[in-house]
Amino acid sequence: MTKREGACHCGAVRFTVELPVELRGARPHAIAVPAVRIGDRPRYAWRGAMLDVARHFFGPDEVKRYIDLIALYKLNRLHLHLSDDQGWRLEIPGWPNLTRHGATTAVGGGPGGYYTRDDYRSIVQYAQERFVTIVPEIDMPGHTNAALSSYAELTCDGRAPALYTGIEVGFSALCDNDATWRFVDDVVREIAAMTPGPYFHLGGDEVKTLTPGQYARFMERAQAIVRKHGKEPIGWDEIVHARLDPATIVQYWRPDASIEPPAGTRLIMSPANRAYLDMKYDEQTALGLNWAGMISVRTAYDWDPARLLPNVTPDAILGVEAPLWSETLAAMHDVEYMAFPRLAAVAEIAWTPQAARNRDDFHARLGRQAPRWSALGVNFFRTPEIDWVVR
Repeated sequence: MTKREGACHCGAVRFTVELPVELRGARPHAIAVPAVRIGDRPRYAWRGAMLDVARHFFGPDEVKRYIDLIALYKLNRLHLHLSDDQGWRLEIPGWPNLTRHGATTAVGGGPGGYYTRDDYRSIVQYAQERFVTIVPEIDMPGHTNAALSSYAELTCDGRAPALYTGIEVGFSALCDNDATWRFVDDVVREIAAMTPGPYFHLGGDEVKTLTPGQYARFMERAQAIVRKHGKEPIGWDEIVHARLDPATIVQYWRPDASIEPPAGTRLIMSPANRAYLDMKYDEQTALGLNWAGMISVRTAYDWDPARLLPNVTPDAILGVEAPLWSETLAAMHDVEYMAFPRLAAVAEIAWTPQAARNRDDFHARLGRQAPRWSALGVNFFRTPEIDWVVR
Protein backbone atom coordinates (compact mmCIF):
# COMPACT_ATOMS: atom_id res chain seq x y z
CA MET A 1 0.00 0.00 0.00
CA THR A 2 1.12 3.57 -0.56
CA LYS A 3 -0.15 6.60 1.32
CA ARG A 4 -1.26 9.95 -0.05
CA GLU A 5 -1.43 12.60 2.66
CA GLY A 6 -2.81 16.15 2.52
CA ALA A 7 -4.68 18.77 4.49
CA CYS A 8 -7.91 20.67 3.95
CA HIS A 9 -6.07 23.88 4.91
CA CYS A 10 -3.25 24.94 7.17
CA GLY A 11 -5.30 24.45 10.30
CA ALA A 12 -7.32 21.39 9.36
CA VAL A 13 -7.04 17.84 10.61
CA ARG A 14 -4.81 15.86 8.25
CA PHE A 15 -6.21 12.84 6.48
CA THR A 16 -4.71 9.82 4.75
CA VAL A 17 -6.00 7.90 1.74
CA GLU A 18 -4.41 4.49 1.05
CA LEU A 19 -4.29 3.11 -2.50
CA PRO A 20 -3.26 -0.39 -3.58
CA VAL A 21 0.28 -0.60 -4.93
CA GLU A 22 -1.04 -1.81 -8.28
CA LEU A 23 -2.89 1.48 -8.79
CA ARG A 24 0.19 3.65 -8.50
CA GLY A 25 0.70 5.44 -11.79
CA ALA A 26 -2.70 4.39 -13.06
CA ARG A 27 -4.60 6.73 -15.30
CA PRO A 28 -6.97 8.98 -13.29
CA HIS A 29 -10.16 7.43 -14.69
CA ALA A 30 -9.01 3.98 -13.56
CA ILE A 31 -8.78 4.89 -9.85
CA ALA A 32 -11.73 4.13 -7.58
CA VAL A 33 -11.62 5.63 -4.07
CA PRO A 34 -14.09 4.28 -1.48
CA ALA A 35 -16.40 6.71 0.25
CA VAL A 36 -14.96 8.16 3.46
CA ARG A 37 -16.18 10.43 6.23
CA ILE A 38 -13.85 13.19 7.43
CA GLY A 39 -14.70 14.59 10.86
CA ASP A 40 -13.45 18.18 11.22
CA ARG A 41 -15.02 21.30 12.67
CA PRO A 42 -13.78 24.75 13.65
CA ARG A 43 -13.01 25.77 17.19
CA TYR A 44 -14.64 29.17 16.62
CA ALA A 45 -17.52 30.38 14.47
CA TRP A 46 -15.87 33.78 13.88
CA ARG A 47 -12.70 33.37 11.85
CA GLY A 48 -11.98 36.81 10.54
CA ALA A 49 -9.70 39.23 8.76
CA MET A 50 -10.02 43.00 8.65
CA LEU A 51 -8.87 45.26 5.82
CA ASP A 52 -8.45 49.01 6.32
CA VAL A 53 -9.50 50.65 3.05
CA ALA A 54 -9.78 54.12 4.61
CA ARG A 55 -6.17 55.10 5.20
CA HIS A 56 -5.26 53.73 1.77
CA PHE A 57 -7.95 52.76 -0.69
CA PHE A 58 -8.10 49.32 -2.30
CA GLY A 59 -10.45 48.91 -5.25
CA PRO A 60 -13.17 46.27 -5.66
CA ASP A 61 -10.94 43.83 -7.55
CA GLU A 62 -8.23 44.11 -4.89
CA VAL A 63 -10.74 43.43 -2.11
CA LYS A 64 -12.02 40.43 -4.05
CA ARG A 65 -8.49 39.08 -4.33
CA TYR A 66 -8.14 39.36 -0.56
CA ILE A 67 -11.44 37.53 -0.17
CA ASP A 68 -10.10 34.72 -2.35
CA LEU A 69 -6.94 34.48 -0.26
CA ILE A 70 -8.64 34.43 3.13
CA ALA A 71 -11.23 31.92 1.92
CA LEU A 72 -8.41 29.48 1.12
CA TYR A 73 -7.87 29.18 4.87
CA LYS A 74 -11.53 28.94 5.84
CA LEU A 75 -11.70 32.46 7.22
CA ASN A 76 -15.35 33.43 7.03
CA ARG A 77 -15.54 37.12 8.00
CA LEU A 78 -14.10 40.12 6.17
CA HIS A 79 -14.38 43.26 8.26
CA LEU A 80 -14.06 46.34 6.02
CA HIS A 81 -12.92 49.51 7.78
CA LEU A 82 -14.73 51.92 5.46
CA SER A 83 -14.13 55.31 7.07
CA ASP A 84 -11.48 57.12 9.04
CA ASP A 85 -9.83 60.51 9.37
CA GLN A 86 -8.03 60.06 6.04
CA GLY A 87 -10.93 58.99 3.84
CA TRP A 88 -14.57 58.06 3.45
CA ARG A 89 -14.94 55.08 1.11
CA LEU A 90 -18.61 54.32 0.42
CA GLU A 91 -21.27 56.20 -1.52
CA ILE A 92 -24.24 57.23 0.69
CA PRO A 93 -27.40 58.67 -0.96
CA GLY A 94 -28.24 62.14 0.32
CA TRP A 95 -24.66 62.79 1.48
CA PRO A 96 -22.75 63.22 -1.81
CA ASN A 97 -19.91 65.27 -0.37
CA LEU A 98 -18.67 62.26 1.57
CA THR A 99 -17.33 60.82 -1.67
CA ARG A 100 -17.04 64.03 -3.70
CA HIS A 101 -14.75 65.53 -1.06
CA GLY A 102 -14.09 63.12 1.82
CA ALA A 103 -12.89 60.27 -0.40
CA THR A 104 -10.34 62.27 -2.37
CA THR A 105 -7.23 61.60 -0.32
CA ALA A 106 -5.32 59.02 1.74
CA VAL A 107 -2.35 58.79 4.06
CA GLY A 108 0.51 60.74 2.55
CA GLY A 109 -1.80 62.66 0.21
CA GLY A 110 -2.58 59.85 -2.23
CA PRO A 111 -5.56 59.99 -4.58
CA GLY A 112 -8.03 58.12 -2.38
CA GLY A 113 -11.13 56.55 -3.93
CA TYR A 114 -14.47 55.07 -2.98
CA TYR A 115 -16.95 52.28 -3.70
CA THR A 116 -20.16 53.01 -5.51
CA ARG A 117 -23.19 51.23 -4.16
CA ASP A 118 -22.89 48.75 -7.03
CA ASP A 119 -19.20 48.19 -6.18
CA TYR A 120 -20.09 47.42 -2.60
CA ARG A 121 -22.92 45.07 -3.57
CA SER A 122 -20.58 43.21 -5.91
CA ILE A 123 -18.03 42.76 -3.11
CA VAL A 124 -20.73 41.48 -0.76
CA GLN A 125 -22.00 39.00 -3.36
CA TYR A 126 -18.49 37.85 -4.25
CA ALA A 127 -17.80 37.20 -0.58
CA GLN A 128 -21.09 35.33 -0.10
CA GLU A 129 -20.23 32.99 -2.95
CA ARG A 130 -17.06 32.08 -1.04
CA PHE A 131 -18.82 31.68 2.32
CA VAL A 132 -17.41 34.95 3.66
CA THR A 133 -19.62 37.46 5.48
CA ILE A 134 -18.82 41.15 4.99
CA VAL A 135 -18.79 43.17 8.22
CA PRO A 136 -18.93 46.92 7.41
CA GLU A 137 -17.43 49.41 9.82
CA ILE A 138 -18.14 53.13 10.01
CA ASP A 139 -15.98 54.33 12.87
CA MET A 140 -17.66 56.78 15.25
CA PRO A 141 -17.66 59.12 17.08
CA GLY A 142 -13.90 59.42 16.55
CA HIS A 143 -11.79 58.75 13.46
CA THR A 144 -14.25 60.97 11.59
CA ASN A 145 -12.24 63.84 10.09
CA ALA A 146 -13.11 62.91 6.49
CA ALA A 147 -16.83 63.14 7.33
CA LEU A 148 -16.38 66.37 9.33
CA SER A 149 -14.43 67.91 6.46
CA SER A 150 -17.27 66.97 4.11
CA TYR A 151 -20.11 68.41 6.24
CA ALA A 152 -19.51 71.28 8.66
CA GLU A 153 -22.86 70.64 10.37
CA LEU A 154 -21.40 67.50 11.90
CA THR A 155 -19.00 69.64 13.94
CA CYS A 156 -19.88 71.57 17.08
CA ASP A 157 -18.42 74.87 15.91
CA GLY A 158 -19.92 74.71 12.39
CA ARG A 159 -16.49 74.79 10.73
CA ALA A 160 -15.31 72.01 8.45
CA PRO A 161 -11.70 70.98 9.13
CA ALA A 162 -9.23 70.46 6.32
CA LEU A 163 -8.74 66.99 4.90
CA TYR A 164 -6.16 64.97 6.81
CA THR A 165 -3.35 62.80 5.46
CA GLY A 166 -1.34 61.98 8.59
CA ILE A 167 -1.55 58.98 10.91
CA GLU A 168 -2.09 60.47 14.37
CA VAL A 169 -5.36 59.49 16.07
CA GLY A 170 -7.85 60.78 18.60
CA PHE A 171 -8.33 64.37 17.51
CA SER A 172 -11.71 64.15 15.74
CA ALA A 173 -15.24 63.49 16.97
CA LEU A 174 -18.79 63.90 15.70
CA CYS A 175 -20.86 66.49 17.55
CA ASP A 176 -23.91 65.33 19.49
CA ASN A 177 -26.44 67.36 17.48
CA ASP A 178 -29.45 66.80 15.25
CA ALA A 179 -27.42 66.81 12.03
CA THR A 180 -25.11 64.11 13.36
CA TRP A 181 -27.95 61.82 14.35
CA ARG A 182 -29.65 62.28 10.99
CA PHE A 183 -26.31 61.43 9.39
CA VAL A 184 -25.71 58.34 11.54
CA ASP A 185 -29.23 57.06 10.92
CA ASP A 186 -28.93 57.54 7.15
CA VAL A 187 -25.51 55.89 6.96
CA VAL A 188 -26.47 52.87 9.05
CA ARG A 189 -29.77 52.42 7.19
CA GLU A 190 -28.18 52.55 3.73
CA ILE A 191 -25.29 50.23 4.55
CA ALA A 192 -27.51 47.81 6.46
CA ALA A 193 -29.82 47.57 3.44
CA MET A 194 -26.88 46.58 1.20
CA THR A 195 -25.34 44.13 3.67
CA PRO A 196 -27.11 40.77 4.16
CA GLY A 197 -24.83 39.79 7.03
CA PRO A 198 -26.17 40.43 10.54
CA TYR A 199 -23.43 42.78 11.75
CA PHE A 200 -22.60 46.50 11.74
CA HIS A 201 -19.35 47.70 13.32
CA LEU A 202 -19.53 51.09 15.05
CA GLY A 203 -15.85 51.49 15.85
CA GLY A 204 -15.84 53.51 19.05
CA ASP A 205 -12.07 53.46 19.58
CA GLU A 206 -9.49 56.10 20.48
CA VAL A 207 -11.84 59.00 21.25
CA LYS A 208 -9.78 61.61 23.09
CA THR A 209 -11.86 64.78 22.71
CA LEU A 210 -15.08 63.72 24.50
CA THR A 211 -15.73 63.28 28.20
CA PRO A 212 -16.53 59.76 29.41
CA GLY A 213 -20.17 60.76 29.77
CA GLN A 214 -20.35 62.21 26.25
CA TYR A 215 -18.73 59.08 24.82
CA ALA A 216 -21.08 56.74 26.68
CA ARG A 217 -24.20 58.65 25.58
CA PHE A 218 -23.06 58.64 21.97
CA MET A 219 -22.30 54.93 21.83
CA GLU A 220 -25.55 53.99 23.58
CA ARG A 221 -27.60 55.96 21.04
CA ALA A 222 -25.54 54.60 18.12
CA GLN A 223 -26.12 51.02 19.26
CA ALA A 224 -29.87 51.68 19.31
CA ILE A 225 -29.77 52.95 15.71
CA VAL A 226 -27.93 49.82 14.56
CA ARG A 227 -30.53 47.65 16.30
CA LYS A 228 -33.35 49.68 14.75
CA HIS A 229 -31.99 48.80 11.31
CA GLY A 230 -31.87 45.10 12.08
CA LYS A 231 -28.16 44.57 12.73
CA GLU A 232 -26.07 43.45 15.68
CA PRO A 233 -23.66 46.18 16.85
CA ILE A 234 -19.94 45.56 17.18
CA GLY A 235 -17.52 47.94 18.88
CA TRP A 236 -13.84 48.02 19.69
CA ASP A 237 -13.20 47.27 23.36
CA GLU A 238 -13.53 50.89 24.51
CA ILE A 239 -17.28 50.43 24.03
CA VAL A 240 -17.42 48.67 27.41
CA HIS A 241 -17.29 52.18 28.93
CA ALA A 242 -20.86 52.64 27.65
CA ARG A 243 -23.93 50.63 28.59
CA LEU A 244 -24.01 47.72 26.16
CA ASP A 245 -27.03 46.58 24.23
CA PRO A 246 -27.52 42.85 24.92
CA ALA A 247 -26.79 42.14 21.23
CA THR A 248 -23.53 44.12 21.10
CA ILE A 249 -20.30 42.25 20.36
CA VAL A 250 -17.03 43.58 21.80
CA GLN A 251 -13.83 43.30 19.77
CA TYR A 252 -10.80 43.32 22.04
CA TRP A 253 -7.73 44.89 20.49
CA ARG A 254 -5.75 46.37 23.40
CA PRO A 255 -3.59 43.78 25.16
CA ASP A 256 -3.80 45.84 28.36
CA ALA A 257 -7.55 46.58 28.22
CA SER A 258 -8.47 46.80 31.88
CA ILE A 259 -12.27 46.67 31.86
CA GLU A 260 -13.97 43.40 31.08
CA PRO A 261 -17.45 43.29 29.55
CA PRO A 262 -20.61 42.33 31.40
CA ALA A 263 -21.19 38.61 31.80
CA GLY A 264 -22.70 37.09 28.68
CA THR A 265 -21.18 39.61 26.26
CA ARG A 266 -19.92 37.99 23.05
CA LEU A 267 -16.29 38.68 22.23
CA ILE A 268 -13.95 38.76 19.24
CA MET A 269 -10.26 38.50 20.09
CA SER A 270 -7.83 40.69 18.12
CA PRO A 271 -4.93 41.47 20.48
CA ALA A 272 -2.69 44.00 18.76
CA ASN A 273 0.53 42.37 19.96
CA ARG A 274 -0.49 39.04 18.41
CA ALA A 275 -3.06 39.52 15.66
CA TYR A 276 -2.34 42.93 14.07
CA LEU A 277 -0.89 42.05 10.68
CA ASP A 278 0.35 45.60 10.07
CA MET A 279 3.01 45.23 12.79
CA LYS A 280 6.53 44.60 11.54
CA TYR A 281 7.88 41.05 11.49
CA ASP A 282 11.24 42.26 12.79
CA GLU A 283 13.49 45.32 12.85
CA GLN A 284 14.39 44.88 9.18
CA THR A 285 10.81 44.90 7.88
CA ALA A 286 10.42 47.90 5.56
CA LEU A 287 6.63 48.10 5.89
CA GLY A 288 4.41 48.29 8.93
CA LEU A 289 4.51 49.89 12.36
CA ASN A 290 5.85 48.64 15.68
CA TRP A 291 3.86 50.35 18.45
CA ALA A 292 2.39 46.98 19.52
CA GLY A 293 5.71 45.20 19.09
CA MET A 294 7.27 42.96 16.47
CA ILE A 295 5.08 40.04 15.44
CA SER A 296 6.95 37.06 14.06
CA VAL A 297 5.13 33.96 12.83
CA ARG A 298 5.88 32.33 16.18
CA THR A 299 4.39 35.30 18.06
CA ALA A 300 1.30 35.25 15.84
CA TYR A 301 0.81 31.53 16.52
CA ASP A 302 1.68 31.19 20.21
CA TRP A 303 -1.42 32.46 21.99
CA ASP A 304 -4.75 31.09 23.12
CA PRO A 305 -7.87 33.28 22.72
CA ALA A 306 -9.45 31.61 25.74
CA ARG A 307 -6.64 32.86 27.99
CA LEU A 308 -6.53 36.44 26.77
CA LEU A 309 -8.92 37.87 29.38
CA PRO A 310 -9.31 36.53 32.92
CA ASN A 311 -12.79 35.67 34.16
CA VAL A 312 -14.17 35.21 30.61
CA THR A 313 -15.76 31.86 29.92
CA PRO A 314 -14.81 30.07 26.67
CA ASP A 315 -18.39 30.12 25.41
CA ALA A 316 -18.35 33.94 25.39
CA ILE A 317 -15.69 33.98 22.67
CA LEU A 318 -17.10 34.09 19.14
CA GLY A 319 -13.65 33.81 17.66
CA VAL A 320 -10.62 35.68 16.42
CA GLU A 321 -9.90 38.32 13.81
CA ALA A 322 -6.66 39.60 12.29
CA PRO A 323 -6.82 43.35 11.54
CA LEU A 324 -4.63 44.83 8.83
CA TRP A 325 -4.36 48.61 9.09
CA SER A 326 -3.01 50.41 6.05
CA GLU A 327 -0.99 53.41 7.23
CA THR A 328 2.09 52.05 5.42
CA LEU A 329 0.37 49.83 2.84
CA ALA A 330 -0.37 51.56 -0.46
CA ALA A 331 -0.85 48.57 -2.78
CA MET A 332 -2.20 45.03 -2.66
CA HIS A 333 1.27 43.48 -2.83
CA ASP A 334 2.02 45.36 0.42
CA VAL A 335 -1.12 43.85 1.97
CA GLU A 336 -0.09 40.35 0.89
CA TYR A 337 3.43 40.80 2.25
CA MET A 338 2.16 41.72 5.71
CA ALA A 339 -0.69 39.18 5.77
CA PHE A 340 1.19 36.11 4.60
CA PRO A 341 2.39 33.93 6.23
CA ARG A 342 0.94 35.25 9.54
CA LEU A 343 -2.70 35.06 8.43
CA ALA A 344 -2.31 31.28 8.22
CA ALA A 345 -1.39 31.26 11.91
CA VAL A 346 -4.60 33.12 12.76
CA ALA A 347 -6.58 30.65 10.63
CA GLU A 348 -5.15 27.74 12.59
CA ILE A 349 -5.84 29.39 15.94
CA ALA A 350 -9.44 29.98 14.85
CA TRP A 351 -9.97 26.44 13.56
CA THR A 352 -7.95 23.99 15.61
CA PRO A 353 -8.58 23.22 19.31
CA GLN A 354 -5.78 24.47 21.53
CA ALA A 355 -4.86 20.95 22.68
CA ALA A 356 -4.40 19.81 19.08
CA ARG A 357 -2.06 22.61 18.06
CA ASN A 358 1.68 22.06 17.75
CA ARG A 359 4.03 24.78 16.62
CA ASP A 360 6.63 22.53 14.97
CA ASP A 361 3.93 20.70 13.04
CA PHE A 362 2.37 24.00 12.01
CA HIS A 363 5.71 25.38 10.82
CA ALA A 364 6.29 22.27 8.70
CA ARG A 365 2.84 22.55 7.10
CA LEU A 366 3.27 26.29 6.62
CA GLY A 367 6.49 25.73 4.69
CA ARG A 368 4.56 23.57 2.24
CA GLN A 369 2.31 26.52 1.39
CA ALA A 370 5.10 28.27 -0.52
CA PRO A 371 4.48 26.57 -3.90
CA ARG A 372 0.76 27.33 -3.63
CA TRP A 373 1.37 31.00 -2.84
CA SER A 374 3.97 31.28 -5.59
CA ALA A 375 1.55 29.81 -8.11
CA LEU A 376 -1.09 32.34 -7.02
CA GLY A 377 1.36 35.22 -7.29
CA VAL A 378 1.13 36.04 -3.58
CA ASN A 379 3.85 38.42 -2.41
CA PHE A 380 4.51 36.61 0.88
CA PHE A 381 7.33 37.21 3.34
CA ARG A 382 9.79 34.32 3.33
CA THR A 383 10.59 34.53 7.02
CA PRO A 384 13.71 32.60 8.03
CA GLU A 385 11.64 31.04 10.84
CA ILE A 386 10.16 28.64 8.28
CA ASP A 387 11.85 25.99 6.15
CA TRP A 388 10.08 26.86 2.91
CA VAL A 389 9.45 24.16 0.31
CA VAL A 390 10.75 25.14 -3.12
CA ARG A 391 9.55 23.28 -6.21
